[in-house]
Amino acid sequence: QVQLVETGGGLAQAGGSLRLSCAASRITVSSNTMGWYRQAPGKQRELVAFLTSSGRTNYADSVMGRFTISRDSAKNTVYLQMNSLKPEDTAVYYCNAKTTPTVNYWGQGTQVTVSS
Repeated sequence: QVQLVETGGGLAQAGGSLRLSCAASRITVSSNTMGWYRQAPGKQRELVAFLTSSGRTNYADSVMGRFTISRDSAKNTVYLQMNSLKPEDTAVYYCNAKTTPTVNYWGQGTQVTVSS
């Protein structure tokens, strides 16, 4: 069974940084499209960033230039480095693995709270 375990969430001040980690098991992060999504209270889940097996990245406009998605193949882990955090980045962040166009796996989520 595929498992994605997110860590690294917490409380940060505006302008600060956090790094989220997504440790994967029974799936190879470098062979699949891995992504980070977030969901704020009362809002729909939205894509933050993704990283394809070929290394292509894509970011939501709201985080462009501030967040960076990366992976460590040896650790089979995907990261989301979040800099210049804003209160509007407050949300539960979810790791996603897309193994086929119709098959997705999700982590349990990690809370990120940014205070002003």
